[in-house]
Amino acid sequence: MSTLSDSRQRPVVETASGAVRGVATAAGAFAFRGIPFAAAPVGDLRFAAPQPHSGWTGIRDAAAAGPAAPQWPSRLEAVAGTRVPNWAENNCLTLNVWTPDAAPDASRPVLLWFHGGGFTSGSGGWDWYDGARLAALGGIVVVTANYRLGPLGYLYLPEIGADNLGSQDQAAALRWVADTIAAFGGDPGRITVGGQSAGAFSAMALATDPATAPLVRRVIGQSGPWGLSSPTPAEAAPTVAAYLEILGIAANSDVAKRLRELPVSRLLAANARLAAATARPGSVAPALYPVLGGAGHPEPFRDAVARGALADKDVLLGTTDDEMASFYAFNPMVRTATRDEAVRILDGLTDGAGAERYAKYEAAHPDADPAAVLTAVATDRFSSEPAAEFAALVAAQGNPAHIYRFGRRPVPDLYELGAVHCAELPFLFGTFDAYPNAPMLGTVSAADHALATAFGGALAAFVATGSPNGPGLRTWQPYRSPADVRPFDR
Repeated sequence: MSTLSDSRQRPVVETASGAVRGVATAAGAFAFRGIPFAAAPVGDLRFAAPQPHSGWTGIRDAAAAGPAAPQWPSRLEAVAGTRVPNWAENNCLTLNVWTPDAAPDASRPVLLWFHGGGFTSGSGGWDWYDGARLAALGGIVVVTANYRLGPLGYLYLPEIGADNLGSQDQAAALRWVADTIAAFGGDPGRITVGGQSAGAFSAMALATDPATAPLVRRVIGQSGPWGLSSPTPAEAAPTVAAYLEILGIAANSDVAKRLRELPVSRLLAANARLAAATARPGSVAPALYPVLGGAGHPEPFRDAVARGALADKDVLLGTTDDEMASFYAFNPMVRTATRDEAVRILDGLTDGAGAERYAKYEAAHPDADPAAVLTAVATDRFSSEPAAEFAALVAAQGNPAHIYRFGRRPVPDLYELGAVHCAELPFLFGTFDAYPNAPMLGTVSAADHALATAFGGALAAFVATGSPNGPGLRTWQPYRSPADVRPFDR
């Protein structure tokens, strides 16, 4: 087994692909960034399953993260803050490792965490997700990874090799961790897969897919879009056809050749047009995302959980109080909706139960305007209710799960956002400085730093032991009823 070198500032780790030189961080952990876990998905490997990296000679500098996967700007920039584009198709399949400043031969629990972004944006290398503080706080090894996004990751054309490629990238990253993390002081037998939003969806897929489930000991799902139904191949086909039509690619042409020769910017722009053409009022579904029955997603999550796919794994799920405000707060259609318009939108989100759901919430909150009711009902429908259902299913199998609800609101809350989708991320990673002027964060106080220690500490404890309880942490009961949901707020 290869281990850290004796250099305390620029340690070197030997992996099967080659040596990497990391860097010590101010947070008290070593960082190894931009490590390839698969070959660059360019040329003939665009729209192909991830392939092993050929490796390198000498020592690879791992001080900086690699580029993000190609992407369009995120629709959540209005609440989380803008990002300077840093993507490149070449060498985008990389991951980042943070390991505590301790004996390199330690066998530490591991968190492999996937970013969100609606399967269309994000990067494990962004400073939002710097794992140094979390690694040092919990004495765990933290790994973040990139995966292909948008059409490059989720255009479903299995006949040319395009089969949930982003999900296949995530599986490749998991296998890399299982094979390699011991060199960084991690225990391959104690891997937690986790993530937020699309990353939570991805973590659940890895934990329940029989092809990858044996590698997973624990799973963390933060604000997972559990109420979002994945399209079947038949349902995805018209969307794929519309995308190819936007690009001007005839169905009877050499589709693979055309897709591989077009500039990546054309592919991204076409996906943006597709998203605008397929959008439905109130829906948060991206144009392209994992297809049910495709690689990495063989069955609906509810069916997988019901059959016992998580019965041998520790489970922690969570939501924020106002998830859907991230998508609705700056949407004029929602903000100016009348009661009747809100009910019609909810009908499309709740299989025709809009009026019933609206009236129930309105009775409990008579002062709420239609936008607030719509936001609250959609939050429950897409995230908190399915999370509770999953937890109840797991508990019935003798394996109680833990659920949190993150409720810290920004101060000042100029746009009346509340605790929106993504609001807990600065608190998990302790990366407040990475969110300058983010409306969802506001002013950071001493109480917020304490909340970050409590929240990050609880999730790190879960990674280490399977329980979010531990010294200095508030008691958190397994989920049996809504009263057991652990609140995190200021």
